[in-house]
Amino acid sequence: MSARKAKTETNVLVLQGGGALGAYQGGAFEALEAGNHPVDWVAGISIGAINAALIAGNPPELRVERLRTFWDMVSSATAAISLPAGLPWRGAFNDFSAGLAVLQGVPGFFRPRIPPATLRLPGMPGADSFYDTKPLHDTLLRLVDFDYLNAGHVRYSTGAVNVETGNMTWFDSRQHTITPAHVMASGALPPGFPAVEIDGQFYWDGGLVSNTPLQFVLDQHTDDDLCIFQVDLFSARGPRPKSVWQIESRVKDIRFSSRTRFNTDMLCGTHLTRSAGKRLYDKLPPELRDDPDALALLHRPCDPDITIAHLIYRQRGFESQSKDYEFSRVSVRDHWLAGIEDVETTLTHPAWHARHDDPSRVRIFDLTKERAEQRAAREAAT
Repeated sequence: MSARKAKTETNVLVLQGGGALGAYQGGAFEALEAGNHPVDWVAGISIGAINAALIAGNPPELRVERLRTFWDMVSSATAAISLPAGLPWRGAFNDFSAGLAVLQGVPGFFRPRIPPATLRLPGMPGADSFYDTKPLHDTLLRLVDFDYLNAGHVRYSTGAVNVETGNMTWFDSRQHTITPAHVMASGALPPGFPAVEIDGQFYWDGGLVSNTPLQFVLDQHTDDDLCIFQVDLFSARGPRPKSVWQIESRVKDIRFSSRTRFNTDMLCGTHLTRSAGKRLYDKLPPELRDDPDALALLHRPCDPDITIAHLIYRQRGFESQSKDYEFSRVSVRDHWLAGIEDVETTLTHPAWHARHDDPSRVRIFDLTKERAEQRAAREAAT
């Protein structure tokens, strides 16, 4: 075994926000567990924070079960409806299902306020959001063991935006005692959901600033090599909309993809700069190596090797702008299976098996793009 392989590698699961699309992350996690990639650290935003809590807040044998329980619950409103394969009006059904969520709420997640917020005076209870998220609070207490989560078996990280300062605040189980409020704050997307109070401060959905905690993970100093599974629910790349009806869906993809590609490109550039600084430092004469400017070139004594497996849910042809609040059982099932398939494709790909042979300090893989493009071509042909 090479020295690179022999070093400790920390497996990190990074989960983007994306509402109903989060079932994709459940399937991805199930496949990672089956592929013998146990998670050491899980970080999430919004629905990613909920999935992350279900993982970090349960022992290994219960994690997939609790994820399935949650996603079965939130999709139970249409559980009795079955659709034949290839149904030509699937898009209309999805929009109907999304409308049902808007009108009735989602079981175990949120419910509409009665009377609605628009009929309440400013400052009155419930005037700051259209939905009540107490069902989610109760669900988290039932499905997440917060004592287990805070015991440090799996590191947990999430982010939320301070309503008054507009800045992102990160909550990490190594520095904070995580409660349901921290999880809910990360997913408190206004004006649908109310801000969540933590220690006298109020917080909204972390996706308002960054829909992925990838940069937070990369900014943490560690000597261990990192194997990061970045599970995104919105794809930055996509076709140009052909009608006004398609624009909102494309706008969501651009807004909530949170420039993951930009972050990874910056990571590669930073490592190249650090490597050049280290090489230049090694060329200095001994009398200059203790100079503060010379020491600044080192940044750190060593940087870990970082592998990022990029897993992206790519929108199906029948999905529209409602995809992130469309909680039908059939869509949850489709998203879950897509997560399984993308992880299996990645873990069995020859490039993944050969990743340690690459001398680069940063290695980034997107090994599902070709299969997604082939599926899109088939859908377009039908």
